[in-house]
Amino acid sequence: MAGAAIYETGIAPEWIDYNGHLRDGYYGLILSYATDALMDRLGMDAVYRAASGGTLYTVELHLHFLREVKQAERLTVTALILGADRKRLHLALELQRASDGEVAASAELMLLHVHQGATVASAAFPAQIAARIAAFQAAGAGAKPAGPGSRRLALPAQDPGTPQRT
Repeated sequence: MAGAAIYETGIAPEWIDYNGHLRDGYYGLILSYATDALMDRLGMDAVYRAASGGTLYTVELHLHFLREVKQAERLTVTALILGADRKRLHLALELQRASDGEVAASAELMLLHVHQGATVASAAFPAQIAARIAAFQAAGAGAKPAGPGSRRLALPAQDPGTPQRT
């Protein structure tokens, strides 16, 4: 486990597809709940959101499916803060199977701190939140995510004279 455990879940029967595996979209749901748990840990809980109008928006998500997840499985989600600035978090999450400790999926997220008022606009983290982010990041310093990390999604370039497959 590369990061700190922040969330744990079982797999609901309705999350299973026709192949007997966790349906693609539910990985995103689990990641969303895990991000909420991290927000709570960093002090951006419901009380913070109501009092300040501050919250996190996901602006980019890269997800890698590494191993299958079946209904009987439990998953633990671990988190590493790979980078942070005054408004953003670069986060790595891993979904680890309880049965064998293998990482079933990994994700990288770019999160933006915003203020939701009359208009929605990006906003700097308050000092106390920035300090918690720094402490969480420092606790995972030197750890490396198990997944392949973000990369550009593209088809390989082909010779212009070569017909495309469809």
